[in-house]
Amino acid sequence: RRSVVWAIWLIGAFYLFTLVLGYGASALIGSERILAAPGGVNSAAPLLAFELGGSILLGLISAVAFATILAVVAGLTITAAASFAHDIYASVICKGKVDPDGEVKVARRTVVVIGLLSILGGIGAQGQNVAFLVALAFAVAASANLPTILYSLFWRKFNTQGAIWSMYGGLGSAILLIALSPVVSGGEKSMIQGADFSVFPLSNPGIVSIPLAFFLGWLGTTLSRTTEDPMKQAEMEVRSLTGVGAEKATDH
Repeated sequence: RRSVVWAIWLIGAFYLFTLVLGYGASALIGSERILAAPGGVNSAAPLLAFELGGSILLGLISAVAFATILAVVAGLTITAAASFAHDIYASVICKGKVDPDGEVKVARRTVVVIGLLSILGGIGAQGQNVAFLVALAFAVAASANLPTILYSLFWRKFNTQGAIWSMYGGLGSAILLIALSPVVSGGEKSMIQGADFSVFPLSNPGIVSIPLAFFLGWLGTTLSRTTEDPMKQAEMEVRSLTGVGAEKATDH
């Protein structure tokens, strides 16, 4: 728990520093110069590094950015492939009746599919503000996960139906609102130029999808006819707060 608290504070401070970098770049370099540079608003940090430290600091920042992007992409790809192969293919589709070699083959194919989808998505989002895309990803992740996590930690009556309604409802609403927002169509910098089917006026769906996910979690739990075992609830609370009983890594 102590490490989680440290991680939360460090990550929060890091994202607050991005505001300082943005305003600092605007003050020292100027908005017109940033917009005229290759990459537009995405070049604010490299230009600020060059302004403060010359080519050395620019090279250092570029190397760190490249290594970070590579690590994040690799980590997300491996995590998504392993989750699909183990949780969906092995547990749901095959009902646990699959050998480790078959699971590894599915994971490898999933990596290829995820890579192709990521390339297509990157082409569609070309020219978009990277910080804005990160905010969209955070909104989708928060819509799908935040209500379930908080309800699981602090609401003893929260059950499986509430979790399913919250996760699927939050994820689906966030993706739907993004698809119907000016991010995709109807704006000057939309992904699909020449089309306008934007119904949702906001660019970020979080202000709607996250409260909706909380509501669906409460509604699903309230309407559920199943009664959760108090002993299981107490066990879940201890495991979620301490990590006791977490599964170990499996051999592949």
